[in-house]
Amino acid sequence: MATNQNRRTAIKGLIAGGAAIGASGMLSSFKAAENEPMDDKLKGNINHAVCQWCYGDISVEDLCKAAKEIGIKGIDLVGPKDWPTLKKYGLYSSMCNGAEINLTDGFGDTQYHAELQKRYTEMIPKVAEAGYKNLICFSGSRRGKTDEAGWANCVEGLKPLLPLAEKHGVVLVMELLNSKIDHKDYQCDRVEWGAELCKRLGSENFKLLFDIYHMQIDEGDVIRNIRAYHQYINHYHTGGVPGRNEIDDTQELYYPAIMKAILETGHKGFVAQEFIPKQKDKLASLKKAVHICDV
Repeated sequence: MATNQNRRTAIKGLIAGGAAIGASGMLSSFKAAENEPMDDKLKGNINHAVCQWCYGDISVEDLCKAAKEIGIKGIDLVGPKDWPTLKKYGLYSSMCNGAEINLTDGFGDTQYHAELQKRYTEMIPKVAEAGYKNLICFSGSRRGKTDEAGWANCVEGLKPLLPLAEKHGVVLVMELLNSKIDHKDYQCDRVEWGAELCKRLGSENFKLLFDIYHMQIDEGDVIRNIRAYHQYINHYHTGGVPGRNEIDDTQELYYPAIMKAILETGHKGFVAQEFIPKQKDKLASLKKAVHICDV
C-alpha cells in the first residue's frame, strides 16, 4: 500500500512538473512574440488591417492616423462615406460593407433575394470604381432550413450577381460566424459549409472570410482547417477566445502559429484585427496585436 501511494505521489509530481514546464514554455514563447520591439519596422509578410467597428469611440480619421503609424495597410468594414478618409491617409478599404441588410437576413432566405440583389447590384460598381475588391455578404439565419436548402437558396440568390462581380473584379466574401455564442442560428457557421457553397458557385469572385475567433468557438481545429480550405478563403479576422478581446496570453489561441500557417498557404490578402480592446489604451492594444501577428 505504501509503495502504491509512493508511486501515485511520484506520478502526480511528474505530471504537475511536466505541466508546469509545458505551460511555462508556452507562455514564455507567447511573451517573446508579443514583447518584440514595437518600434521595429513590420516584416511585410502579412497585409495587416483593422476593423473600424471595434474602435467606435475613435473617429475614422484618428483610427486612420494611428493605423498609418503602426504600419497597418487597410481598414475593414467601412462603406462609401468613409472611403475618402481612407484615401487621404493612403489606406485601403480591405473589406467593404454597406450592401448587406443585416447579419440575420441574408442570401440563405429567398424572401430577401430581391432586396439583396438590388443592393449588391448598386454597390459592386461603386466598390470597383473606388479601386477596391472585397465586398462582404452573409448567409443569414438558418430558420429551420437544412444545409441543402441553405446552399440551394444561397446559390439562387448569389449566382445572378456573379457576372457583375466578375466584370468589375469584385469578390463577394461570405463571413463565417459562430452560431453557438454570438450569432445564434447563423447558417454559414462552419468552414466546410462555406467551402461547399464556394464549390457550388464555382467562381473566383465568391470566397470566404475566415473569422478565427468565430471558428475557434464553433469547430476549433483552426490551423488544420486553414490548410484544408485555404483555396476558398480570401480574408481573415482575429479575436481572442473567449470574449473577443486582446489576442495576447490572456486567451487560448496562439496567434503566431496561426499566422505562420496562413502564410504557408500562400495567402496574399489581408488579416484584419477584430478584437474589442479591454485595455484603456486601445491603440496600444492594436499595435501590440499587429506585432504578435507579424511573423
